[in-house]
Amino acid sequence: MMIVIPAYQPDEKLTGVVNTLISKTNFPIVIVDDGSRADCQPIFAALSDLPLVTVLHHEVNRGKGAAMKTAFQYIYDHCPDAEGVITVDADGQHLPDDVLRVAEAFRSHRDALVTGSRRFTGNVPFKSRAGNAITRFVFAISTGVKVYDTQTGLRAFSRDNIPRMLSLKGDRYEYEISQLLYCCREMIPIVEVPIETVYIEDNASSHFRALRDGWRIYKMILMFVSSSLLSFLFEYVLFLFLSWLTKSWAVSLIFSTAVSRILSSVLNYWLNKRMVFETDNKTSFLRYVVLAVFIFGIHYGLLYLFTMLCGVPKWLAYIIVQLIVYPMSFVLQRKFVFVKDKTVQ
Repeated sequence: MMIVIPAYQPDEKLTGVVNTLISKTNFPIVIVDDGSRADCQPIFAALSDLPLVTVLHHEVNRGKGAAMKTAFQYIYDHCPDAEGVITVDADGQHLPDDVLRVAEAFRSHRDALVTGSRRFTGNVPFKSRAGNAITRFVFAISTGVKVYDTQTGLRAFSRDNIPRMLSLKGDRYEYEISQLLYCCREMIPIVEVPIETVYIEDNASSHFRALRDGWRIYKMILMFVSSSLLSFLFEYVLFLFLSWLTKSWAVSLIFSTAVSRILSSVLNYWLNKRMVFETDNKTSFLRYVVLAVFIFGIHYGLLYLFTMLCGVPKWLAYIIVQLIVYPMSFVLQRKFVFVKDKTVQ
C-alpha cells in the first residue's frame, strides 16, 4: 500500500503524522507540497530525508484534488508493484490505527472504495457536524446511495483505479465528492470503516472555506443530477402547455401526461446513458422502456389522485408527484436499467 498526503501550509502536525505512520506501518509515503509558503519548506525538506518518504512539489497552490492527482500519477508511473493507495489528511485527524484498519478492509474489498467514516460524536465543531449532515442528505437524495461521511479524506482504492481517478473532475475539495459520484455511476461498492472523530483546535488548521468550497461540492452533485433536472423541466413545461391546449378534452389529463412523459423519457434516457451512468449495455433501452411504463402507471395514478380526487391544481400536483417518483426512478435505473454488462471487462 502507498500512503498519499496532500499538504498545504502544514505545521508540525504533518511531521507528527508522518513519523507516527512510519513507526506503525511499512507503507511508502508520498507527500505533495501544494504550493506552500517559504517558511513551510524546512518541514518538507526534513520529511524528504526520512526513509520511505517522497516529497513532490507544486509551484503554486492548485488544490487538494490536484495534489492527490499528482501523487496518484507518480505512484502509477513509478510504483508498479503497489497494490493500492490510501489518502490521509496532513492535519493529524486520521489516527494511524484507523489508517491500518482502512488498509485491512481494503484487502478484503479490493474492488471497492474503502473510506474511514467518522460518526461525529464528542466535541465536534457545529459547522462540521451540520455541513456533513447536509451533504450526506443531499448526496443520498441525489444518488440513491447512503454514505455517512461524504467528506472524509481517509480513503483506499486499488492502483488499477488510478487512471480513472486521474480523469475525474475537480481540483479542490470537490474532488472527493467526485470520487464518490464516480463510484455511484460505475456501481463500485463504497465500504465505510468507522473511525475516530478527531478535531484539533476546532479544526483551525483546515483550509476548507464553507462558501467557496461548499459551492464547489454541491455544484458537483448538481451536475450529477442535471439530466433529471433538465428532463423534469422539459416534461413540466410540456405538460402545462398540453394541458392548456387540450383543456376542453375529456382525456386531457392522460393525454398531456402520456405525451410529456414519453418525450421527456427519451431525453432522460439519452442524457443518463451519455452523461450520468455512461454504460454501453446493449439491453438498457429495453429495460428502460419496461421501467418507463411502470413509472408512468405510478405517475398517472398519483396525478389522478391529487388532481381529480383531492382537488390539487395541476401545476402543483405535477411537482408533488415528481418529488415522489424521481427517487424511485433514479434508484431503479441505477439498479435495473444502466447496469454494467458482465461480459465486458
